[in-house]
Amino acid sequence: MLRLAAVLVTPQAGAGAPPGVDPREFLFAVAEDTYEIVAGLDLVEPVIVAAGVDGLEEIAWPGTKVLSAPDVAGAFAALRPYGEEAVVVSADAPDLPPLLIGKLFRELGRAPIAVCPAEGGGAVAIAARLPYPDWATAGLDDPDVVARLRAQAPGRRMVATGPGWHRLRVPGDLARLDPGLEGWENTRLLLSAGRPSA
Repeated sequence: MLRLAAVLVTPQAGAGAPPGVDPREFLFAVAEDTYEIVAGLDLVEPVIVAAGVDGLEEIAWPGTKVLSAPDVAGAFAALRPYGEEAVVVSADAPDLPPLLIGKLFRELGRAPIAVCPAEGGGAVAIAARLPYPDWATAGLDDPDVVARLRAQAPGRRMVATGPGWHRLRVPGDLARLDPGLEGWENTRLLLSAGRPSA
């Protein structure tokens, strides 16, 4: 089975930039770190989906597809020709544990859609069997993605959930980053460079 893991990069992914850090630089740093997570997964093809952001080829490994789509449903439609299952991950989750993506794929064994909820509402990632169900219209930023998808689903148990995680949507969310966790090197480097010296 061909599985895809796509990072959905929107302009809003730069909104967590703290004062003194350029939002576009922050966007590219978190997007690259999130991409590195999906690119490191076994038996999964990484993809970048640009939703109104240019120049993302520079953060991709050679051979990585960089597609364009306006939203989550568009991302799944763009991924359809390339695989049988896919997960779309928000670009503002640079420290997402890869294990959580694996859990979403596992949940697709019993449900056509699986969601990694985000702390504070929305979702960090949505996984689905392809083609993406026509009834599913919720996006990563809908306040209660799981409830909305379950209300849209034509049957019970069609939307599974995995463990939740956090996104960097506002500067205050940076406190959620654990310096002890491996990864998120680009974000870490940018934030350390942006700190004023004492």
